[in-house]
Amino acid sequence: MGIDGNTILAQSLKKQGVEYVFGIVGIPVIETALAFQLAGLKYVGMRNEQAACYAAQAVGYLTGKPGVCLAVSGPGLLHCIGGMANAQVNCWPLIVIAGSCPQDHEGIGGFQEWPQVESSRLYCKYAVRPPSPRLIPLHVEKAVRLASSGRPGVAYIDMPGTLLMAEAEEDQVPIDYYNADPVRLAHPDPALVEQAASVLAKAERPLIIVGKGAAYGRAEDAICRLVNNTKIPVLPTPMGKGVVPDESEFCVSTARTQALLKADVILLLGARLNWMLHFGQTPRFAPDVKVIQVDISPEEFHNSIKSEVAVHSDIKPFTEALIQKLAEKQVALQTNSNDWWQALKQKQKANTEFVLAQSNDKSVPLNYYAVFKAVQANIPKDSIIVSEGANTMDIGRGLLLNNKPRHRLDAGTFGTMGVGPGFAIAAAMWCRDYAPEKRVICVEGDSAFGFSGMEIETMFRYKLPVIIVIVNNNGIYSGFNKEVMQDLQSGGDVTQCTPPTALSVEVRYEKMMEIFGESGHLCRTVEEIEAAVKKALSVTDKPSIINILIDPQSNRKPQTFSWLTESKL
Repeated sequence: MGIDGNTILAQSLKKQGVEYVFGIVGIPVIETALAFQLAGLKYVGMRNEQAACYAAQAVGYLTGKPGVCLAVSGPGLLHCIGGMANAQVNCWPLIVIAGSCPQDHEGIGGFQEWPQVESSRLYCKYAVRPPSPRLIPLHVEKAVRLASSGRPGVAYIDMPGTLLMAEAEEDQVPIDYYNADPVRLAHPDPALVEQAASVLAKAERPLIIVGKGAAYGRAEDAICRLVNNTKIPVLPTPMGKGVVPDESEFCVSTARTQALLKADVILLLGARLNWMLHFGQTPRFAPDVKVIQVDISPEEFHNSIKSEVAVHSDIKPFTEALIQKLAEKQVALQTNSNDWWQALKQKQKANTEFVLAQSNDKSVPLNYYAVFKAVQANIPKDSIIVSEGANTMDIGRGLLLNNKPRHRLDAGTFGTMGVGPGFAIAAAMWCRDYAPEKRVICVEGDSAFGFSGMEIETMFRYKLPVIIVIVNNNGIYSGFNKEVMQDLQSGGDVTQCTPPTALSVEVRYEKMMEIFGESGHLCRTVEEIEAAVKKALSVTDKPSIINILIDPQSNRKPQTFSWLTESKL
């Protein structure tokens, strides 16, 4: 009996444990999506390939198993490139599968013909076109394994229309192709654990920095034990939030600048010394700081500074080994009397007082801090927070708390805008299947929402109760009120006098709900925000939009240093 390429592909993905597919169908992958559903894969049809790609990688991060993005040929695959780059830089597992021009049309101007495998190589760990239907299972297994193993990333599988329709004898197709046991965690060199423990034991001002690699590595229990045992202050990167609860007494996010600047030893767990951590360089770090760098990818070692100790290991086994070694050395700090802790607590107190003053200011138009305080006070404690935008994401990071790992999804290392709705759809699908009690709160700047806002239709179609909160300041970074915009645009050619950061004033994004016969929420006051969030939480089978109009000139707290470390060239 014959079996076609679509069926072989679908059954191979199912055999490898893939669960979710996000995509947009068209020639030649309509039958492919139907075959996926027939094989038991969960297919979510999106409105834009970029958003589908964002959703697939987010579900990969949440589950540890690659999500699949399915796209049509040519432009469909090219629309995925931004998402592929984001997953590769973010180190999230993703498989992109695109249909392509029939092989007998190549070179003569076939429909949507494009060199897709070659175009994908820059954004992938693995890019392939299976040479025959019989070999599809081999390449699916390899794509899943490479996307998941070591430092996670992207695999691309190219499926020409002729390959999807081609048939092979079922008994000659190895659907049960070599399916390796899960890759075992990499354990650290005991000598390096000893060395790391010795460096920490001598530290006067130690600091633990936790990155999303620790979250992806499911190392939260071990890291929390390490912190509780040693009393060492912890600073999370944005998506490292929740590995140690934000509300932990050992989390020093509110004294971030002080912690980085004064630490003499830093234990870096699953984070990279890139722009998000100012490259580990002065003036944001002490010139003589000693860094203990733990990473699954040895290529990451010594990139921007020379680490004191560089340990190639998964985060969990390293942390467990370090706990044992530090216990032998009896390393612990006295939380209440240690000078290092006292300095951090003073800075935390000063910064918290500023934030409290701002968040208690309910005057209209509202500022960011008052908005986030109202949202945080009214959402469930362990909600998954999706966030993107400039000030919206940065200020919200400190006020919207995460006490569980993998509960914050944002623009990430690549700083990609437009990820929010796709991430939220993935998170809501995951919640439906694995944590139905949780809610997904998607907090968007008005500029960021504009990238992928039509995915609201996808949320309605799949009955996903995502709460979209749009913090609307009429612009990119900052905007202008109605009177100022009218004055600015009265001077002649609007392309010459409209500020590049300006967006339209007080756009009624919540009215998008009316397309679906529903009503959104427009908020100008704290009381209106509170009522809107409570109403949105009562809805469990459709999304909600809460459009909050704020002061267009509202900004973040003045910084001691520029948020982005300047080039020294």
